[in-house]
Amino acid sequence: MSRVRQIEVPGSEARRVWLKGMGAMAAASAMGALGGPQAANAAAEAGETAAGGANGKTLYAYVGTYTPNGLGIHRFQVDHATGDLQPLEPVRQIQNPSALAIDPKQRFLFAVSEVKNYNGTTNGSVTSYAIEQGTGALHLINTVNSQGAGPVYLSLHPNGRFVLVANYNSGTVAVLPLAADGVLGEAVSVQAPKAPAGAQRAVEGVPGSFAISDHDGPHAHTIVPSPDGRFAISTDLGVDRTYVWKFDEATGALSPNDPPFVAASAGAGPRHVVFHPDGRHLYEVTEEASTLVCYAYDDRTGTLTQLQSVSTLPPGYEGTSFASEVMLSHDGRFIYVANRLHDTIVQFRIGANGHLERVGETHTGGDYPRVIRFDPSGRFLYSLNQRSDHVAIFAVDKTSGKLRFTGRYVGVGSPSDIAFATV
Repeated sequence: MSRVRQIEVPGSEARRVWLKGMGAMAAASAMGALGGPQAANAAAEAGETAAGGANGKTLYAYVGTYTPNGLGIHRFQVDHATGDLQPLEPVRQIQNPSALAIDPKQRFLFAVSEVKNYNGTTNGSVTSYAIEQGTGALHLINTVNSQGAGPVYLSLHPNGRFVLVANYNSGTVAVLPLAADGVLGEAVSVQAPKAPAGAQRAVEGVPGSFAISDHDGPHAHTIVPSPDGRFAISTDLGVDRTYVWKFDEATGALSPNDPPFVAASAGAGPRHVVFHPDGRHLYEVTEEASTLVCYAYDDRTGTLTQLQSVSTLPPGYEGTSFASEVMLSHDGRFIYVANRLHDTIVQFRIGANGHLERVGETHTGGDYPRVIRFDPSGRFLYSLNQRSDHVAIFAVDKTSGKLRFTGRYVGVGSPSDIAFATV
């Protein structure tokens, strides 16, 4: 068995990841919740022409990174025919912009700074940028306190008046008001749920796994609104819980639902979630167990009921891997999960009852895929391979959903998120 040692990712503050031993080999939402780049993708796809552009406008991609390996927010013009990314001038005056979100009208981009020293505090921050029409250039609007250390995820509420943020290191989730001109206000609601630390080992993990990460207390990893905006779902990797919050659409206040959470299997490490467009199912990827969990979602009460849990790793796999991202195809027929250390993107077919059937897997073309995303057309998928410092581009077969590597790499230091805007 390969030896494993623990390291810090540059700029990730206290976020722990695992590095394989020297002898080892490197092997989303279908727009249900208007969170992260998927909201912009949905808006862009609606106006897309056969040539790939929307009303003759240009598609831009923004890649968040961990600095100083990354330069900040890298900006690209997207080639509609090939999916290739042509580099433009990045935004450099931001530290660790590890998570991005674009509003559905594609006027503003929001970025976290995954730090714990913003403006003399022990928290991180969230910054708002205006997206310049025609050029895709970003212009700073303002920056506010994220009300927690190490923010790692952003989403937008469907009513367009609030930004939701998950703070990993502190375990808090917060709601920031958003004005019509893109100005972010100070948080109107902050929740810091307390719970015992989760199990160190994942009971659903594969044999030989040393996937152990931060089961030492609360660590919020994501927060997304429900499709109708009446609830919000957040995950906590450190305590193995998925929280359901009531959301007051007038004030932005979060309050615990009844019941307030569902428990993951011991040591699983819930990471990211995505709503199916049918509004009746929620899918969750766990980091340490490397599982994809299907929940039935009751939109009247906000309650979650687990229906299925499947491994994201192939039968017979033994050893360590960390699942990272979950993405739905635009038509909701397929779901994809990225595996770090195994370095694959696994594809599942979604049945009429929401259940999952494994289709196959594709190598990421690099090391440690932190995020995978579709372009607005759904014809290309981008794998942000954090340790190999590049974005790998895959073509998507619209019928089968299968991925084919295009042979195109785009060098970006420590890439962590990607979002698209057609302007």
